[in-house]
Amino acid sequence: MSRPEFTNELIDSFLDYILNVRGYSETSVLTYEIALKKAFEVSEFYEDGERWIVDITPYRIEIASNNKKTIAKKLSAVRSFVSYLEKQREMTIKLIADEPVKVPQTLPKPIEERYILEVLDDSSIEERLIVLLLYGLGLRISELSSIKLELLREEWIEIRGKGDKTRQLPILPALQKSITLYREVHSPKTYLFEKKGVAMSASQLRYILTKCFKSKGIKATPHQLRHSFATHLLNNGARISDISELLGHSSMATTQIYTKLAESKKLKEYQESHPLMKS
Repeated sequence: MSRPEFTNELIDSFLDYILNVRGYSETSVLTYEIALKKAFEVSEFYEDGERWIVDITPYRIEIASNNKKTIAKKLSAVRSFVSYLEKQREMTIKLIADEPVKVPQTLPKPIEERYILEVLDDSSIEERLIVLLLYGLGLRISELSSIKLELLREEWIEIRGKGDKTRQLPILPALQKSITLYREVHSPKTYLFEKKGVAMSASQLRYILTKCFKSKGIKATPHQLRHSFATHLLNNGARISDISELLGHSSMATTQIYTKLAESKKLKEYQESHPLMKS
């Protein structure tokens, strides 16, 4: 395989895959495209028997001045592309110089409850249900896209998350009422959210959500609503072990970041209320 084919044909195929199959947003796909085309423009690769050797050392040098978070994202794009080639194209690849970058864990930025309630009060039936499911159940946008009607029960819903792991989530009365109304109006056949008989993609649902919040002057993402779900539960006394289970985290350590957020909130409240802090 020649260099142009490796850098253009396969990358374009991968970008099409993450957009149309994996449901990535167009913004994310563009970010991947920029990172990958630069990476394979400057990196070295050659055939060794039946496998490809890809040395991204030149690319690591090229992006060395970027902050750690940006470097980590660009390297992640390269790894995802290589994984795609191995699984979807059955290529054997050895990646050199892909050592991970340790990125400081950042606190999520939840959306204030009052803003979410404001959007819910002035949204369409479809918009309202999307917000309620993301914020009320802490779903990932990919999980929302894949909800089948057969997985809906009167008081529970079965969610299939990462790695095909399933979890049962309770449906509160307000959410059940919204689901019932939505089904009466839109009459979905197989999936809860459909368009012309086909499940709506994650990018389509993301667009509806962001447009809904944007109309109120609020910049919001599906993942922010998931963060908000966890943070607001924690702030109102929920146990972190329960939140971890509801989110579908494989390890409670992943959920620990929300305790840091709660601690920072408590510190801010202390600083704003203690008499000594006002002098």
